Amino acid sequence: MIDHIIEPTAVTWILVIFGALTLVPLALAQLVILLKPRSRLASDLLVGKNQTWRDDTHFRLACGCAWSDWLILLPLATVGSVAVINGYAWGYLVWAAAGAVTLYINTMLWFVERKYVLPAFGPLVYYTYYWGFFMVWGTSALTYALLRLNGITL
Repeated sequence: MIDHIIEPTAVTWILVIFGALTLVPLALAQLVILLKPRSRLASDLLVGKNQTWRDDTHFRLACGCAWSDWLILLPLATVGSVAVINGYAWGYLVWAAAGAVTLYINTMLWFVERKYVLPAFGPLVYYTYYWGFFMVWGTSALTYALLRLNGITL
C-alpha cells in the first residue's frame, strides 16, 4: 500500500522548529526529574529557583507528568514531526494527537500550577515558555494537522 503524500510547506517547518524549541527543554527537565527526582536541580527547574515541592501530591504530579511526557507526548511529537517532514499523511494524525495531549495537560496545569509557577518564574517566562508556548504549539499543531488532512494548504 502506498501512503498518501502531503508535501511539507514553510508552515510545516515553522511548526516543527517551534515544537522542537518548545519540547526539547521540557524533555531535558523531565529527564532530570526521572533520573534524580528529589534533587535541587529538579525542583529548581520545575518548581522555581530555591523553591521546594509544596507537598507529596505536588511532587507525585510532577513525576507523573514527567513519565507521561516521555512515554506519550515526546514520542508522538517526535514521530509526528519526522513523518510530516517526510510528507506522510499519517504523520499529521500523530501530530494532531501530540497537539491534543499538549492542550489537555497545559489546560489542566493552568488550574493546578499557575498559582505557584507564575510567581516563581514571573509573568514573562510563565506566559511564554512555562505555559504559553505549549498552548500555542498544541493549538497550532492540532489545527494545522486537521487542515492539511482536509486538503487545505497554508
